[in-house]
Amino acid sequence: MGSHPLNLAFRFLLELVALFAMGYWGWRIGDGWLRWLLMLGVPLLAAVLWGVFRVDNDPGRAPVRVPGVLRLVLELAYFAFAVWALRDAGAVAASWLLGGAVLLHYAISYDRILWLLRQ
Repeated sequence: MGSHPLNLAFRFLLELVALFAMGYWGWRIGDGWLRWLLMLGVPLLAAVLWGVFRVDNDPGRAPVRVPGVLRLVLELAYFAFAVWALRDAGAVAASWLLGGAVLLHYAISYDRILWLLRQ
């Protein structure tokens, strides 16, 4: 089920929401020029880490190959930070919603999790 087109679309939406959450957090906690740096820099850094450290064929080429367990930890840290960022920025209901959606996605993607753990 992890590679079903609807689940992949759901995952992509979660990734975008997480990036938005990180930017929102940066905007809320920063002040002056630091606000802009955090709002743009934190999501950019997260997107680079997400796209660079990958497992082969998940899907496509991996610029920097990492073991499946490390990729899973990176993904969980990415989403956990986004959930925490929303909560820290005062959007508690949104943090619960995002956290629940991420848990639902990983429950649906159990086959991908098992695949990552075997890599």
